[in-house]
Amino acid sequence: METLLKNPMEAAIKNETGPCITHILPIRDALDILSGKWKIPIIVALCVHKRRFKELHRDVTGITAKMLSKELKELEVNKLVKRTVHDTSPVTVEYSITEYGHSLWPVIRELRDWGLKHRDKIIYHPEEA
Repeated sequence: METLLKNPMEAAIKNETGPCITHILPIRDALDILSGKWKIPIIVALCVHKRRFKELHRDVTGITAKMLSKELKELEVNKLVKRTVHDTSPVTVEYSITEYGHSLWPVIRELRDWGLKHRDKIIYHPEEA
């Protein structure tokens, strides 16, 4: 007789078919879209207000211009960021978060809160299990 698994992730690991895959596939999708160390900082920077490329490059410390360009394109393809070209001389390009991109804010806030707790546990209280 098979034991019932209470944790959906345990079930998903044991059997990747049926309802358990419904837990894994959306998580994989989200991680694919947000993967890497730059996408979330870019989204956070744009949640404050729209920015031009150079402003974003300055605000997202450590990213190269080439990587920023690549990440912005991916975020745009996934409808999280909007690129607007203004007919000025010289041409001005602005990036802004979309309404859909704003829907990530609760997830980002939860990640930040978990990160703070994790940091506290690992750095300041490593002896506690």
